[in-house]
Amino acid sequence: MKCINSTMQKYSINKLERLKGKLKKMNKVAVGFSGGVDSSFLLKILSDVLGKNTLAITIKSPAHPKSEIEEALRIVGSMNVKHEIIDLDITESSEFKKNNIDRCYYCKKMIFSKIKDVAKKDDIDYVVDASNANDLDDYRPGMKALKEIGIISPLIDVNLTKKEIRDLSRHLNLDTWNKPSFACLASRFPYEIEISKVRLKQVEKAEMFLNSLGLIELRVRYHNEIARIEVPKPAFQTVLKYSKEITKQFKKFGFKYVTLDIEGYRSGSLNEVL
Repeated sequence: MKCINSTMQKYSINKLERLKGKLKKMNKVAVGFSGGVDSSFLLKILSDVLGKNTLAITIKSPAHPKSEIEEALRIVGSMNVKHEIIDLDITESSEFKKNNIDRCYYCKKMIFSKIKDVAKKDDIDYVVDASNANDLDDYRPGMKALKEIGIISPLIDVNLTKKEIRDLSRHLNLDTWNKPSFACLASRFPYEIEISKVRLKQVEKAEMFLNSLGLIELRVRYHNEIARIEVPKPAFQTVLKYSKEITKQFKKFGFKYVTLDIEGYRSGSLNEVL
């Protein structure tokens, strides 16, 4: 591992030490683990500080692609922690399916209530999530749900930003340091468009196909009959190169029209209407 102090700004190191101190005091912790950049970083610190007193809990639901579950399994395999995968059909929630602007509130509440129940059975009092300081800058109704049910967000508590987490992850030799940001598949649906298992699977298949073409950072936004592809502008040429293949496959998945958003990839673009 490279010397962090020689490459990282001092305040990031201070935040990391404060994070370790906070987690150590908890003694035994359950963490919602998705395999993303933030949760992988947090799990690494928990593994170093608490070891087997850490329980990583991964939710398996129609809103989480199979590839992300497989990635979570791969990552947790290198950590000195316990791990459980819990099945949860989030589409059983009528509030989730309706997809109003507060959908994320009900989704987070359902998921982390389940995680709390699992933690309680293992006599764990502290449940943490991997929200970071930048999450406070966007519309995140799920943050309210976390507070209501007593979930701790230690990365926010020490004010760690996404960039700092990526930088620290890199110097901790975590291969997730440059992993593209990922949000659950429900984030591909504009508010008020109903979400179902079939539609979630449709989006998952479309994104997996784009991945197979070498596209990494992307979103397939669901607009009923229309699939709106978001990729970074330098990747436009790849989409255009394979436009016939993409159109053919997307129509097999159930879309009638396929479009490329010329504004390019934007995380949280569906919140632009708010």
